[in-house]
Amino acid sequence: MVEPAAVQAALRRALRAGGDFADCFIERRRSLLVSMEDSRVERVLSGIEQGAGVRVISGQTTAFAYTDEVTEGSLLRAAENAASAARAGASGEVVELGEPRDHSRQTVRIAPDAVDTARKVDLLRRADQVARDAGDAIRQVAAGYSDGVQSILVADSEGRLAHDRRTRIRFFVQTVAARGNEVQSGYVAPGRTTGFEFFDGTVVDQTAAAAAARALLLLGADPAPAGVMPVVIGNEFGGVLFHEASGHGLEADAVAKHASVFAGRIGEVVASPLVTAVDDGTVEGGWGTLGIDDEGTPAQRTVLIEDGVLTGYMFDRLRSRQDGSAPTGNGRRQSYQHLPAPRMTNTFILAGTSTVEELIEATAHGLYAKALGSGQVNPVTGDFVFAVTEGYLIENGRVGRPVRGATLVGNGPAVLQRIDMIAGDLGLAAGTCGKEGQMVAVAVGQPHLRISELTVGGTRLSGGVQM
Repeated sequence: MVEPAAVQAALRRALRAGGDFADCFIERRRSLLVSMEDSRVERVLSGIEQGAGVRVISGQTTAFAYTDEVTEGSLLRAAENAASAARAGASGEVVELGEPRDHSRQTVRIAPDAVDTARKVDLLRRADQVARDAGDAIRQVAAGYSDGVQSILVADSEGRLAHDRRTRIRFFVQTVAARGNEVQSGYVAPGRTTGFEFFDGTVVDQTAAAAAARALLLLGADPAPAGVMPVVIGNEFGGVLFHEASGHGLEADAVAKHASVFAGRIGEVVASPLVTAVDDGTVEGGWGTLGIDDEGTPAQRTVLIEDGVLTGYMFDRLRSRQDGSAPTGNGRRQSYQHLPAPRMTNTFILAGTSTVEELIEATAHGLYAKALGSGQVNPVTGDFVFAVTEGYLIENGRVGRPVRGATLVGNGPAVLQRIDMIAGDLGLAAGTCGKEGQMVAVAVGQPHLRISELTVGGTRLSGGVQM
């Protein structure tokens, strides 16, 4: 990282032609990926990336330039390019930078880059063996390990100088099971912001066993029913439905463009009174946890929906300036080559007071969507289609036969209104969120919850489903 005096000079250069605000984002990222397929190590990829981006904001206009060299000269050149693009007129003001503040909130006991790669390969070999031992029908196993350490420095014309360090570990296992002409797969991929101590417990065995069990389960599953019925959705990655179908509509850029069904509805009832949803970048170990966002704003907990009432949006600095609101720590970017935008961190529905058993018992006939997979969402309307990767019929208030090929079809805001029971088993899951060509680490989550009425797409008509 360069000296603060060099950053100060770059900010002055950025505002030489005028502007309301300028900032500088400096990043250094080290990453490692190790993957295994069919019991053979296929890839070991490691690298270091660094660079800096300089932004100038003038009214509604933003100018941006970046460099992959972190030197005083390269910062000044990037600032000059941003200033030339801004063409703002009157000279802007730069406040003297304060003392650097370290906002890193992680406690890393075992730095991943201090662990030999051979030990990481051993984790993959162990996962491969556990998955294959689950049954003779397991034909293929792929496993992967990744770690990354990102250090950022953010400085701006208002005097902010802040640092954050983020260490993330992720592990995945994908299995393929086959019997006759039928082929099914299972995939599990836990991750946390933590050090190599992530593997102190049984995470490798649990991940491999769960991926294998899911593939084997689907081999013997019945075709899923189709129709409108009550649906119980599992915890952890079940929260992807809220993230995709509602969460993006609560990001301030979508609201400002009126590309959200939640625009202009603060204070209105938008969900069941059982629903309280938050975005919280401070969760211990959360995949989307930050000390500061990528604009230097401290991470925080933002209540989006409280007891069914819309209470807030997620803001970056630009949209907060335009709206007259405070930034919420949601200004995020994929790298120094990208502009920040309002993005989720760890976004989830809070725990309720019911038990999972009570949700099932209250459902005479329906679907238990224990795990969700990929989906498609219209971000403007909230209409969605999600695949169910592990599902069961609910028959007479009990979990019954496994089913395959189920999809959930509906509208995010409408589904929020139909949540009639929420369990107390809140869990978070790691994911990667794409928006406007940028990918960032996020966590999604929820407890088990019940939706009183939802369209299930399947491969056979349900006929006798009662609601």
